[in-house]
Formats: sequence, C-alpha cells, structure tokens
Amino acid sequence: MDFKSLVYKRRTIRKFNNKRIENQTLIELIDLARMAPSGSNMQPLKYVIVNEEESKNQLFDYIKWAGYLKGEGNPNKSERPTAYIVVLNDNHIRKKGYELEAGAAIQNILLGAVEKNIGCAWLGAINKNKIRTLLDIPKHLIIVSVIAIGYSAYDTKTEFENGSIRYYLDKKGTLHVPKRKLNDLIVLTKQHF
Repeated sequence: MDFKSLVYKRRTIRKFNNKRIENQTLIELIDLARMAPSGSNMQPLKYVIVNEEESKNQLFDYIKWAGYLKGEGNPNKSERPTAYIVVLNDNHIRKKGYELEAGAAIQNILLGAVEKNIGCAWLGAINKNKIRTLLDIPKHLIIVSVIAIGYSAYDTKTEFENGSIRYYLDKKGTLHVPKRKLNDLIVLTKQHF
C-alpha cells in the first residue's frame, strides 16, 4: 500500500472483533514509534503493552469513548480492544515539550497498524490517576495517551464535511467520518497574490 493510501485508510476504530493481536506485532508497532522525530534526539517516550485480560478489562473502564456517538459508539463486551499501548513520557529525560514527539510517535503506531490491517483508537479522554495505579506506573513517567488496538468490527467511510464534522454510524453500522475540504484548510496570505 502506498503512503497516501495508508493515510487515507487510517480511521479511529472504536469497535473490534475478538481476534488477538500477537505480542510481537505490538512490539513492532512500538519500534515504529521509536523511529519518530524527537527534539534534540532525547527520546523520552516509553510504552506499556496491556494485553492481559484482567488489566484490559479494568483499563477499559478508565476510558471515555466516542463522544458524538454516545452509547452506540462504545464497544460492548464482545467489541472491546484486544490490546492497548499506553504512551508515557519519562520526566527524568524531558520535563516539558514532549507532546509533539508523542504525536509523531503515536501517528507512526497508527499508520503501522493500518498497514497490518489493525484498527486503533488514539485516546486522550482517560483517567490517568486510575491508569497509573492499575499499571503501577512510577511517578516520573507521565501518562500521555492510550492507544486501543484490535481488528476492526466495522467499515469506515470518509466523506466531505457538509455543514457538520460529527462522525456517525449509519443503519448498516458503517462509521462515516466527515473531513473538511482541502481548499477550506489552505490559508492564502498577501504573499500569494
């Protein structure tokens, strides 16, 4: 798959089938994250793989899912992720300014997952205190985000935004994701005239 196709195919997946993701695959995704740009090449990001059943079930309760979809966007018990990657910043290496490199690393994970036909949800609405306790994460490691991972249980369709950016599920269960038009995003300044 070429790079443009990979980017266009990537969507946030919130419902998964129960096919297990192998540990080696999760490690390969973290290896892709490791290759992302890092300011001054400090590489402060660390990762926790969560794929043990009890921890996955508890972690699920500390995440808020699809705000626009309300209850229908939340995975039921049989549609939950089969693994998670928790993204951390090591405060001993970098205390601030790690957010951009975290975004780059996470995008590498997301695109690597798409290449493997794996779905992901990059989650920021999480209860960091409860996650820290659950996973026994030391205080010097700052929880940045959680990535839910699994094989998608539904199809997605990208379409042009037409008055609303709210994503929605249709009657067939396809997730529709409106994207703004390219011309609406490019700002022309005086230098362009």
